[in-house]
Parts: sequence; C-alpha cells; structure tokens
Amino acid sequence: MKRISAPRRTASLSAQLVDSLRSHIESGGWPVGTRIPPEQALIEELGVGRSTLREAIGALVHLGLLEPRAGDGTYVRSSSELQSVMVRRASSAQRDNVLELRTVLEEYASGTAALRRSESQLRQLRELLADADAACAGEDTAAATGVDALFHRAVVRASGNDLLIEVYDYLGTALTSSLGGLPWDAAHAGEHARLHRRLVDAIEARDQGGARDAAAAIVRLTHDHGTTTTRAAEDR
Repeated sequence: MKRISAPRRTASLSAQLVDSLRSHIESGGWPVGTRIPPEQALIEELGVGRSTLREAIGALVHLGLLEPRAGDGTYVRSSSELQSVMVRRASSAQRDNVLELRTVLEEYASGTAALRRSESQLRQLRELLADADAACAGEDTAAATGVDALFHRAVVRASGNDLLIEVYDYLGTALTSSLGGLPWDAAHAGEHARLHRRLVDAIEARDQGGARDAAAAIVRLTHDHGTTTTRAAEDR
C-alpha cells in the first residue's frame, strides 16, 4: 500500500499535514468512497500529535475532500477541492442548466474525438459499449450508470484536448451526481444504447458533425426522460 508522505518539521506543521494528506487523496492513495485509517493509526504513521491531526482532518472536511460519519469513521468524499465545489454547485443548480452544460462539453468533445481519436481509443469505446449492454441486460442500474460515466470520459479523452479533459474529469462527477438516479424503462434504455452506438460509429467514421449530433441527442434523451419521470412521480 502506498504510504503517506510525512510532513516536514516546520512552524506550520498542521498546514504541511493538510498539503500532505491532500496530495495523498489526489494521487489516489485514498480512493473516493473509502474510509481513511483510524486516528491512532495515522498518529503513529505520521508521527504527529492528536490535535495537529484533528486540525488537518477538519480542514480537509471543510474543503469537501473528507466526510465524517457518526459512528463509522471518516470517508473520502472527493479527490479535489474543485470537484467537491462542482458537485455541490451542480446539486443546487436547475436540472436544465446542468444538461445545457453537459451538452456544450460533450458535443464539442465528441466532434473533436471524431477527428483525433486513435485506434486504441476507438476499441476502448466499443468495449465500454459492450460493458454497458451487459449491465443493462443484467438490470444492474448502478453498474450501467458507472459504465456510462466511463464511456463519456473516454470520449472526452479521445478529443486530445488536455484542458478539456482536466475540466471534464472534475465536472464528470458533478454531472453524474446531478443527473443520475433515475430509473430507465425498456424503451428509453434501448434508445439510449442506440444513440451511443451511433456516436461511436460517427467517431469511427471521423464524422465530426455526426458525432456532435449524436452527443446532443443523448443529452436531449436524458432531459426528456428526466422530465417524463419527474412528472409521472408528481402525478402519483
């Protein structure tokens, strides 16, 4: 297991520890969703006092990277401060605004991916489509949502735009968090899968316009499905 870098002995030991723990989280030393080691174990590993550790943990909780759960320890909530901020912001935004932002990012990324994708990236997209089909066939909603997020990240990475990739890596969690959780009926699920295949076909054919159109259609379907599901719930 990767070890945490112990802080340098300076006047600002707590600040050094915050930086060290933040770096450990950002590098994946503590993956998002996992529980961090208990307090005493960290004290012994890092060689710091209890008050210093608690001050550092408190700072990371305030930044949104960690989340204390009563009676169950402290968990990693996010891998970066920007991601944490975006998740909170997206969760408080109107659904249509989130969908518009997703359209802007994914439509552009899909068109660029059609021009720049490599053969290995194209194979990865095909493999993710197969994984999504398997998850849907098994009616595993959580797995299907996870694969869908990986698919769209892979499309963005195929764009070759490093800044866009970095921004989307932060926003991806926010978009998934804000838009996920709605049940898909068979008709919507089938259309969702068809549009994803259409997107990959366009990327393979280096059809920039077709890729952008398919990406926009996927977001519209998500919007229409969300609106229909919400209204049905309100009518009950």
